[in-house]
Amino acid sequence: MRMIETKRLLIRPFISDDLPALYAILSDKETMTYYPRPFNVDETRSWIERNQQRYVDDGFGLWAVVLKRTNEVIGDCGLVLQNVDGTKEVEIGYHISKHYWGEGYATEAATACQHYGFSTFKLSKLISIIDPANSPSVRVAEKTGLTFEKEAYVFHKWHHIYAIQHLGPM
Repeated sequence: MRMIETKRLLIRPFISDDLPALYAILSDKETMTYYPRPFNVDETRSWIERNQQRYVDDGFGLWAVVLKRTNEVIGDCGLVLQNVDGTKEVEIGYHISKHYWGEGYATEAATACQHYGFSTFKLSKLISIIDPANSPSVRVAEKTGLTFEKEAYVFHKWHHIYAIQHLGPM
């Protein structure tokens, strides 16, 4: 993967040195409200390793979101294969450090990953799997052009599936 660059962000593959920064994000109770629980260090390391394997197997995964002005990892964003109602779908997923919420970084990163998925991988559709109570994630999905498609039982509970169809060249 080439690095994706936006006005304020670099989006690049995870490296093992990203563990401390990502752990600070994924271990935070507030950030992980819509997950079963915050991650411990081993789960965070596994998260990085699983995404590194996705880069090999799928050509994409969740990538580190790096603030250009400080070179700080402030989250992750990317494309992940998911099984929804027996169909393989590509999800845009994202986590941004709570210290940077409300500044548009999730929208900026998700938009860049969406363009990358459509242009590089020629995907025709992208989804986001969102807990119905997670209104900030719903806002990010809507700002990036995704609309509510359906409810689906994913990850052991009901989620809302937001989707966007790619209708032509980017």
